[in-house]
Amino acid sequence: MGRVTERRRVIRIRDGAVSERADTLVAEEPLEIRLNGRPLAITMRTPGDDFALAAGFLVSEGVLGAADELRNIVYCAGATADGSNTYNVVDVTTAPGVVVPDITLERNVYTTSSCGLCGKASLDAVRTTARWPVDDTRGVAPGTPPVLLTPELLARLPERLRAAQRVFDRTGGLHAAALFTEDGELIDVREDVGRHNAVDKIVGRALRDGGLPLARTVLMVSGRASFELAQKAVMAGVPVLAAVSAPSSLAVDLAAETGLTLIGFLRGSSMNVYAGEHRVALRTEATLA
Repeated sequence: MGRVTERRRVIRIRDGAVSERADTLVAEEPLEIRLNGRPLAITMRTPGDDFALAAGFLVSEGVLGAADELRNIVYCAGATADGSNTYNVVDVTTAPGVVVPDITLERNVYTTSSCGLCGKASLDAVRTTARWPVDDTRGVAPGTPPVLLTPELLARLPERLRAAQRVFDRTGGLHAAALFTEDGELIDVREDVGRHNAVDKIVGRALRDGGLPLARTVLMVSGRASFELAQKAVMAGVPVLAAVSAPSSLAVDLAAETGLTLIGFLRGSSMNVYAGEHRVALRTEATLA
């Protein structure tokens, strides 16, 4: 099975001095996801949590939404011509009676570690397939107030995410996603060469544990907040998505239409709230330049 890291020879130059050493790099290998025996998608990922990645991917595609809709996930033996198992092909089998939507016509089936499912359909595709509204009160007592986060709490999340990145410390080449409670407690963290894969791993683990929808949580991602990451948050029922870098315009549009709180450039005590500001405890009136 593929490892999370690999060693490679590197020539190191520092202030004119040349030396040779072994460097630790993050592993990147393709993962083919099959659905009920049929090829569906290929993603470049860091090996590990492959079953969770596949399950989370199918949540974002509107195929799965509850643990009892998933029958099993297995690695495909004999995935190569010589019959060996590469541990790079997984087959997801849905439970009897689960209706599988025709998702192959809505998107490209090849994804890269940098951009996710390029060519994903429009905002309408998310609106029509989302199983739950972005809900602040699901699963809590009647009369419980909506999620309200202080800037001080949000400002602590990037450091908590960074502190939990074990493989990043060894390679410097990984994205991460973390799930927090509304009180800022870490629930789960996953690393991958693709930030969308890291989110899928979190969502897939929640699905298999019966934890969807992820109401009253905050999803924190390294890097930018693309449309696809906003889509994955909405499809999992996450009310707040925060990123250390910029969102895309389409991600902001999706957040505004679905009620998702979208925060970008979350660095230290600074942040931009692009949508869903009702969940952030603002002290002063915002003004537009």
